[in-house]
Amino acid sequence: MGIATLWRLGGRGIVAARRLPLGLRPASTSASATSCRAVLLPRFGGPEVLEVRSDVAVPDLKPREVLVRARAVSINPLDLRMRCGYGRCIFEPLLPIILGRDISGEVAAVGASVSSLDVGQEVFGALHPTAVRGTYADYAILSEDELTVKPASITHVVNFVYGFLSSNVIFVKTDSRLLYSKSDVNNLESNRLVDSFFEDFVIVQEASAIPFAALTAWRALKSTARITDGQRVLVIGGGGAVGLAAIQIAVAAGCSVSTTCGSQSIDRVLSVGAEQAIDYTAEDIENAIKGQFDVVLDTIGAPETEKTGINLLRKGGHYMTLQGEAASLADRYGLPIGLPAATAILLKKQLQYRYSHGIDYWWTYMRADAEGLHEIRRLSTAGMLKIPVDKVFPIAEVQKAHEVKQKRRVPGKVVLEVA
Repeated sequence: MGIATLWRLGGRGIVAARRLPLGLRPASTSASATSCRAVLLPRFGGPEVLEVRSDVAVPDLKPREVLVRARAVSINPLDLRMRCGYGRCIFEPLLPIILGRDISGEVAAVGASVSSLDVGQEVFGALHPTAVRGTYADYAILSEDELTVKPASITHVVNFVYGFLSSNVIFVKTDSRLLYSKSDVNNLESNRLVDSFFEDFVIVQEASAIPFAALTAWRALKSTARITDGQRVLVIGGGGAVGLAAIQIAVAAGCSVSTTCGSQSIDRVLSVGAEQAIDYTAEDIENAIKGQFDVVLDTIGAPETEKTGINLLRKGGHYMTLQGEAASLADRYGLPIGLPAATAILLKKQLQYRYSHGIDYWWTYMRADAEGLHEIRRLSTAGMLKIPVDKVFPIAEVQKAHEVKQKRRVPGKVVLEVA
């Protein structure tokens, strides 16, 4: 069934979700059917191709699916790449599609077999990278194992304005609160975490910024490398969301973490637990880092970072890169040729590095992991996993948000508020 057909199903007016008595639940979206606003990608291109439409229908839920009323969704690098045509061998025949992987919101309806979530609960989670109907919408559908209950200490969206009244006092407006000193802002008891100040903006953690990046890091470090207490971990590219999540997950596991990043991210990576931060623009990484590592997670995936990572691993170590070649080869040659070619390349590299260096080599990707998501929730609740958000846009300004993210005008996460 094509995605256009799915969008036409159940195209009735919005019915507001309400909390039901425990044990009672809509069995499918037919109990709370909705047509909703969504951001569609009708063709590949720049930010200008994104279209906000108000009449996109939501398909009926399958037994293990959950309908989520979105409050915030974050923009990931994968969204930008997909918008430009990455994964076209899968997505082009299905255009228009909805981008977006992360979500934070409330449960609006659940499938008949869902047992861990109830209508009205606040949740956060992330879709698999190949999902066609993404989260840039008022209502999104995720499987039960792609969601967990949102920590109460983290908000869906924080609206704030700010300004400097003097060198020591910062004006911040959040909800009904109007004025805080700099020290007061860092200790707000307003259901959010304000981590630090960078020049003229406030860094705020929000739920929708966490799941996709953290699950990507989790899969690499915990599912593939199986990191343990006392190991040494190197994160190449620690300044991005996946890198920051990886640092914190490794630190929580008792590992000693070093990382590379740009100069603007040095303070940030050190503040979340990295013991050593190397400015790759000013230092030679292999000369600056002493000793060898048990695990290297390369979030950059360039030939030079792969070489560096391999050389810094001790025998028996794990090298993992986020930049596998499966999708790019499939896009170039088609699925029937591209995927076998990618498998052959991966196998060749695994054999090559196992023979020459005695290490394991992997391409790593995010996937749904109920255990990982539960642990990510636990770490976030404990304040041990924080992904800073630097800019929030209303979903109607999605084109502007993509442009800001693409041009790297802010160092951290960009989030879309879904009012």
